[in-house]
Amino acid sequence: MADNKKQIMQARWYFGGLASAGAACFTHPLDLLKVMLQTQQEGKLSVVQLTINIVKKQGVRSLYNGLSASFLRQMTYSTTRFGIYEVAKQSIQGDTSFLTKVGIAGMAGAAGGFIGTPADMVNVRMQNDIKLPQEKRRNYKHAVDGLWRVYKEEGVVRLWSGASTATSRAVFMTIGQLSFYDQVKKLLLETPYFEDNIMTHFVSSLTAGAIATTLTQPLDVLKTRAMNAKPGEFKSQWEIITYTAKLGPLGFFKGYVPAFVRLAPHTILTFMFLEQLRINFGFVKEYENL
Repeated sequence: MADNKKQIMQARWYFGGLASAGAACFTHPLDLLKVMLQTQQEGKLSVVQLTINIVKKQGVRSLYNGLSASFLRQMTYSTTRFGIYEVAKQSIQGDTSFLTKVGIAGMAGAAGGFIGTPADMVNVRMQNDIKLPQEKRRNYKHAVDGLWRVYKEEGVVRLWSGASTATSRAVFMTIGQLSFYDQVKKLLLETPYFEDNIMTHFVSSLTAGAIATTLTQPLDVLKTRAMNAKPGEFKSQWEIITYTAKLGPLGFFKGYVPAFVRLAPHTILTFMFLEQLRINFGFVKEYENL
């Protein structure tokens, strides 16, 4: 009987990719500033100074350089990791433990990181172009043009340059965002002070964004350097690590503030959009009340 069942709205597998791509449209300028700070080996430019310099020299539109690649990255990387996570989580009967969610998130992140690497590399290069002299810019017209030119000029293997770091980063990013979001939300809903509403979604996603930033920043710095490097500039991943280490321990957290300032809003918007998609367009799954 209907009275003996509980209806639950769940997210479809592709909702995460759509939500993340929508969030990227708002947070792309912050992502661009993060990449530019990470690829600086020297210099003391702050986020504000960097933003002013870019806008003065190239205009406000330059802050959206590489937006097509950012959008493509989310549609490949985030669709994969959210899709695997949601499908796997929903296939488990009963309440899913936190450790199980961490395991699922790790596997989903690994798959998403590998699949999203080509678009991620083009995104990094397009964003970094604006700080280079005209003669050194790659000048990709859009994401697909960037993918084609890398394939044509550098070979198909180059499309997965930095894949190991990107995949490792994606594992920690997905654990920090997805599993911790679910866990924090669950803990909040178990108190008498929170309900399944926007405030709960905001607090949960903000917490998840802070955790994800801390877990992934060292790998993010290494990934950015690997993807932005010229062919043959670094012989191995260890060489990138030692190169970054010359800046000291904080070199691995270079760009942490803009990374958090970018990732926190992106995480918040992603889960806000995801929850609205779930509530308004999700399918109903019924469970027997015991």
